[in-house]
Amino acid sequence: MKDQVAVVTGGAQGIGLAVVARLRAEGVRVASWDANAERNAAAAAEGVVPVTCDVSDYASVEAALAETVAALGQPQILVNSAGIAGPNAPVAEYGLEDWARIVAVNLTGTFHVNRALVPGMRAQGYGRILNIASVAGKEGNPNACAYSASKAGVIGFTKSLGKELADMDIAVNCVTPAAARTPIFDQMSQEHIDYMLSKIPRGRFLEVEEAAEMIVWAVSPANSFTTGAAFDLSGGRATY
Repeated sequence: MKDQVAVVTGGAQGIGLAVVARLRAEGVRVASWDANAERNAAAAAEGVVPVTCDVSDYASVEAALAETVAALGQPQILVNSAGIAGPNAPVAEYGLEDWARIVAVNLTGTFHVNRALVPGMRAQGYGRILNIASVAGKEGNPNACAYSASKAGVIGFTKSLGKELADMDIAVNCVTPAAARTPIFDQMSQEHIDYMLSKIPRGRFLEVEEAAEMIVWAVSPANSFTTGAAFDLSGGRATY
């Protein structure tokens, strides 16, 4: 992986930040795309180019890709980690704007970034894509309809794109993490956090470094066969 170019969305915190660090340890040159320019710049280590990007806006994604190519070259790796949880509320009370924003970032944002980077991977005949979904996309969490639905969409999108590109050396997979204690918890109620923990047989939250280990393997040349898959990171909650 040394000297390959990676784009990591949501790279300024949480799982994305852990992935950036793990990729850098492998000698990968990384562009960290994040909507929060200040936090992104502060988090950027040596060998990391901070790029401001709102994945829900396709023009922003195109501009971010142009900036990345100019600075580092054409990406071979994409880790799509940008996402928001949104509020916790029953469906009958769920805000229409909250629903639209969560789907725009989590699902449409995934489509935008993949759409932008796939042509470059096709031209190279090589690529590794990892979209971060959630165990909520497999099982659904109560009072989190938008998040659960958006992450289920990420799983379906990944399976579709994986089959679309299966005749090339381009692997497209996703992971379905259980909750990790990251700043995304700030968007959730304590009751919902407790619920998620109660469903994890391991009896603890996921560590972001554990997620990074699986993710970086999935975007490495070693993952030469598996595509269109959802790798489980749920601590035993989901067994499929």
